[in-house]
Amino acid sequence: MKFLFLFMDGVGLGAEDPETNPLIQARTPNLQRLLDGRQLAAGSAPLETERATLLALDANLGVDGLPQSATGQAALLTGRNIPAAVGEHYGPKPNPAVAGEIRKGTLFSQLRGRGYTAALLNAYPQGYFDGIQSGKRLYSAIPLAVTEAGLALMTTKDLDDGNALTADFTGEGWRRYFGPPDMAVMNGAEAGRKLMQLATAYDFAFFEYWFSDYAGHKQDKTAGVELLESFDGVLGGLLDAWDDEAGLILITSDHGNLEDLSTRRHTANPVPGLVIGAAGLRQRFCANLKTLADIAPAILQFYP
Repeated sequence: MKFLFLFMDGVGLGAEDPETNPLIQARTPNLQRLLDGRQLAAGSAPLETERATLLALDANLGVDGLPQSATGQAALLTGRNIPAAVGEHYGPKPNPAVAGEIRKGTLFSQLRGRGYTAALLNAYPQGYFDGIQSGKRLYSAIPLAVTEAGLALMTTKDLDDGNALTADFTGEGWRRYFGPPDMAVMNGAEAGRKLMQLATAYDFAFFEYWFSDYAGHKQDKTAGVELLESFDGVLGGLLDAWDDEAGLILITSDHGNLEDLSTRRHTANPVPGLVIGAAGLRQRFCANLKTLADIAPAILQFYP
């Protein structure tokens, strides 16, 4: 069983309003083909198609206030109601209480403890590691969970060796900001096929895409539309290469943001639980999915 957890930061299911929701304005033919022509919006869920199941997942978890990144990501990774455990929604980076909950165990540590292979497929530039070592930068919830599980974060060498992807999938941003100027860049479909290749080298693979949350906070509709169209190209390559009988792809988020650019703040909207794979696998995985905290147990049932 192969599992790819494709995490999109700050993407909720919002109104079908192209003025405020770039998910409606963006041209996403691969996503719409997957959803039988429907949009990734609140009115589309729940939905079953030939290859996919779309659910609306509660990111609020019964706690007052707007969902935040640290507690939302920790809930996804631990299978526990982290906002309730620490008494608030908190973010963006884990405070000591959230970090303590992550150290109690996550998908990465549990899978590794059960003898399965797991990896975060994002490469990090050397400046990131320098910032962590100096104390000027803190781990966000996902790399904290990875390192606490005793797994290494991917580096520039991993990227050069073809064993990791940049945060924008294609390498264009990495080449622009970190170099070298002759660094090879993939198109979206190539990056999607590469993502499949990397993911299926492990039992469980995770990829973090954070540009969506950044565009939401900036209320930048142009950037939001562009990144969603770029993501759709990656999704097309991934879907062409993925064997539905061999495993599942989950696309989900920690809170809403990008789907409502009328505000810079996060939203209380549900987040998508978009599951791709064979019908039987999807049915088993989705049977009890209602909130962010239901994700980890649903994954772990496949890895006894």
